[in-house]
Amino acid sequence: EDEQEEHGEEEESERSEEQLEGVLDQETAAEGLHTLGYSAPGTEYAYLHLSLPGRELSDISILSGYIHLQKMDLSSNKINDLSCISHMPYLTELDASKNELTTYFNFKAPKNLKEVDFSHNQIPKMEDLSAYYALTKLLLDCILWGILSGRKVEIFLLFLQINTCFLCIFVRTKLTFFHGNFSFNQIEKVDGLKSVKSLQWVDLSNNKINSLQGLEEHDLLEMINLHHNQVAELSELKWLSDLPLLRVLNLLKNPLQEQKGYWLSAIFLLLQVTELDLKRVSVEEKVAAVNKEDPPPEVVAAEDHRSQVLHNIRQPQRVLDSTMPDVNEPYPILVLLGPVAGGRRQLSLKICKKFKNVFRFGPCHTTRTAYFGEENRLDYYFISQEEFDEMVEEGKFLATYKYSGHRYGLGRDTVESIAREGLGTCVHLEIEGVRSLKKTHFTPRYVLLVPKDKWKYGEHLRRMGVFSRPEIQEAVSRVDMYLQINQDFPRYFDAVINTGELTAGF
Repeated sequence: EDEQEEHGEEEESERSEEQLEGVLDQETAAEGLHTLGYSAPGTEYAYLHLSLPGRELSDISILSGYIHLQKMDLSSNKINDLSCISHMPYLTELDASKNELTTYFNFKAPKNLKEVDFSHNQIPKMEDLSAYYALTKLLLDCILWGILSGRKVEIFLLFLQINTCFLCIFVRTKLTFFHGNFSFNQIEKVDGLKSVKSLQWVDLSNNKINSLQGLEEHDLLEMINLHHNQVAELSELKWLSDLPLLRVLNLLKNPLQEQKGYWLSAIFLLLQVTELDLKRVSVEEKVAAVNKEDPPPEVVAAEDHRSQVLHNIRQPQRVLDSTMPDVNEPYPILVLLGPVAGGRRQLSLKICKKFKNVFRFGPCHTTRTAYFGEENRLDYYFISQEEFDEMVEEGKFLATYKYSGHRYGLGRDTVESIAREGLGTCVHLEIEGVRSLKKTHFTPRYVLLVPKDKWKYGEHLRRMGVFSRPEIQEAVSRVDMYLQINQDFPRYFDAVINTGELTAGF
């Protein structure tokens, strides 16, 4: 009898040692089993629930044989491996909070798993949730490091909270709204939100986000808080530019705020926003942003005219040779305009030759190089960019414009030297130069030369052999622009000539 007692004490001692080591045995597991009922297939009775909180457990591999469990509480242990759950196809609820897990869902997904608590563990980053399509509630730990990884299936989140205490995700399959708070973490990217199309409001403040990719295509998104992150480039705002309902954006304490012209540039990229960095965006600021970043043609022309006048007014002034004796009789200037290589040069030279006692051709200055057959001082004054800028500073231009990457300008001295001889000036320009010239005190006559057959015009440009393919495409596309201007603004041009009939037009 003494030997039996001694043997029993030894077994109990061994069992205690195993328990101290954290290895779950059948007897301890049996203590946590409860709720006897029908198994999920309905073929037998089984214990459906297991509760073993605070047992210092680290090894629960024995649970691989408990296939009928539907709810399991393993909180407040030292568990770092949950692979046994792969053998529990009917599990619906799991509490593994306050353990030593470094990852979650490292097991085959039970297809009906709905609620999981992984809070207060050591999980470094979010994993893919695509296999857990039945999930409705997920609690995670306080700090997430790294990237919100992508999802392969559509998962809608009703409410998501990440802060210094917990991360709570409620996942639903059919919802019409979503509010998410990811603040006070160390998240670097948010591309995992791409599939959450019902997102309306999201707080990503106080993280390490440097890219906004993942926030695009959220047509219901209204508010984004990115306060105190690491967004450094204005180009990142392109991911938000097509969000139709976005009204509130906070980018305070991000490196991109230090860029010159940040405020207007950000407004221009996000014209739909009504509040930026906790400040109301006014209509006047939106207009100023557009005028600065992508100004309408008339604004460009007005700015050019303002610049030329301000530079010229600083120079010594005199009575101009183009000043006519009769104030009601303007100095004659004839302007031929239209697409490049559309006959402007030929017709202007022909006019000046035919009516040499009335007009003289006035070459413009340009920073581009001469095409084959062009001559300096006859077709253009070909000068460097530095010389052009110097002439602008000295107020020597009436109007300047930019076309195809090059600068062009009509010089004051060009017009005045012709007027000094008692002749009118004939010039040819692009529409950009015409808009600027119309701001001056001169009242030229404008003749539009435009081809009606764009295909023939394109072939003509190709045969010339001086234009690249992009330059040809740009020139051909401007044909419709000229025709549209003529249609939208009657009397903007004094005459319109088909370049296919230059002889008749002359």
